[in-house]
Amino acid sequence: MKKFLTIAAMSVAMLTATAQKSVQGSRFFDNWSVGLVGGGITKTTHSAFWKNMRATYGVELTKQITPVFALGGQFLANNNTTPSNTVFDQSNLSLLGKVNFSNLFFGYNGQPRLFEVEGVVGAGWGHDYYTKAEAKDANYLTSKFGFNFNFNVGEKKAWTIAVKPSIVYNMESDHAQSYNAYDVNKSAIEILAGVTYHFKNHSNGKHYMTLVKAYDQAEIDGLNAKVNDLRAQVNDKDAQIAKLGADNRDLQQKLNDCRNQKPTVQTVTKSTASLEQTVTFRQGKSVVDASQLPNVERVATFLKNHKNSTVDIKGYASPEGSAEINAKIAKARAEAVKTILVNKYKIAASRINAEGQGVGNMFSEDDWNRVSICTINEAQ
Repeated sequence: MKKFLTIAAMSVAMLTATAQKSVQGSRFFDNWSVGLVGGGITKTTHSAFWKNMRATYGVELTKQITPVFALGGQFLANNNTTPSNTVFDQSNLSLLGKVNFSNLFFGYNGQPRLFEVEGVVGAGWGHDYYTKAEAKDANYLTSKFGFNFNFNVGEKKAWTIAVKPSIVYNMESDHAQSYNAYDVNKSAIEILAGVTYHFKNHSNGKHYMTLVKAYDQAEIDGLNAKVNDLRAQVNDKDAQIAKLGADNRDLQQKLNDCRNQKPTVQTVTKSTASLEQTVTFRQGKSVVDASQLPNVERVATFLKNHKNSTVDIKGYASPEGSAEINAKIAKARAEAVKTILVNKYKIAASRINAEGQGVGNMFSEDDWNRVSICTINEAQ
């Protein structure tokens, strides 16, 4: 019956999972981890502890079922722990149940703590390896009890560094010497250190479980009512949206027509002394809009066709704002037109005079005074 004590202990550990809050990231393929361990193993009694300690190493695969309980497998290989002449002379394959005491007693806050303590209990299958000349290989049941002292590191808590002391029992009875299954004389102390990587969860994208936010029914009903109200508002505005869409398409067509319109050149007869062209601006802006570029191009075309002509560009501002700011804006508007003529149309800067005139008063509407007026002077 003693052989079943380990299984019973693992069953008790599993019951701790029922006390946990609901978590995200608990699907079957979530919360898996793999680890490498290494350290030493030595007999508990009748042996010099450090002098007779032998190397042990292996791998672990663990599934975190709840923030408190985990279930995993561990395979360890030992060197020179039996009378066998083989270097690799003993192995132990164990099924381990792990109880996170930190989360059990202090609760789980949605992510691992920096330091945590786990209790470990497990049952396994031990195997001793001998050469054919020595003896037959030996198989026996094992049980393990221990602790994991875990340090969860990294910004994403994807890694765990742990120290893992435990005691391992050989569960085979020796009737000749009247040993019981948990005789300390048939046990060994195992001290391991290991590093574990926690795979990312498909459910929440984390390397650990996150808490599910619980909603009561009244809150859900309230949210549903808000959603239904928003849907009703959207349905009421379908006609408005359709109209705005039609208006937008009409405006887009007009804009395309303006962009595709070829510039018209106004010619000046020999008796005409000058020709004026106006470029308008938005409030507070000194950048020439695309819709005004044809006006600038008209000036450039005339200057290219009349090599001796010049142009005076005078920038104006509407009366909003301070006089100092308006003077700067007026100057910048004149310079903006000059820059396009020089850089884009390659008109010599010496043929262009750009000046700011401050607040304009040419028009009754204040908005109409946000302009640069280009006056072309034909050579006499």
